Amino acid sequence: MNSAVSSPKIPESVLVVIHTGDARVLLLERADHPGFWQSVTGSRHTLDEPLADTCRREVMEETGIDAGALPLTDWGVTNRYEIYPHWRHRYAPGVTHNTEHVFGLRLPAPVPVRLAPREHLQYAWLPWEEAAGRCFSWSNVQAIRMLPERLAAGGGDGRDGKNGPVGVDAAGRPPGANGPDGPHGPAAGAGGSSTGRWPIRCGWPPTTSTRACCATSSA
Repeated sequence: MNSAVSSPKIPESVLVVIHTGDARVLLLERADHPGFWQSVTGSRHTLDEPLADTCRREVMEETGIDAGALPLTDWGVTNRYEIYPHWRHRYAPGVTHNTEHVFGLRLPAPVPVRLAPREHLQYAWLPWEEAAGRCFSWSNVQAIRMLPERLAAGGGDGRDGKNGPVGVDAAGRPPGANGPDGPHGPAAGAGGSSTGRWPIRCGWPPTTSTRACCATSSA
């Protein structure tokens, strides 16, 4: 794609926690900030692009995983945070905040990943505790910390279409499957907020002490 003629980024994005049933989580190391790890993130391409399609597209682009036949779950968590000034040129004039939606994608087992070299250096499948400790984004950390509870409640897959799988049948199966599974900103209240259970605390540049920068605005 010719970046010189690309449209302004849409300030609405997804964070996709890719995981297995035994709570192993896929993380990617950023190419622009070696040592900083994250889940799959990315912005909508168009205003009318369904968020589930954004998730599947970003997962394919960043990992090579085809999520079309896998249980994709809207976790019902939305984060809103300030876009740092050095990224705002990518957005339309006057845009200062981004809204992030959290999803989960469950795989039967860890799989090899095909990285996009310009975006990521390496990948790792980690137990959820280790994955949460390695992430540099607070929204990513807290999303991963939700995983054990979601799995204990039934694989993290409610059945109401909002907090449940997107594109699966009433038994939880993806179409055609035969088996059951076929914050860039200050603290909340000062520029960052969340509909989940935690405040968003972020800063830039990311530091080891704060572990605080969301990947989405640079995606």
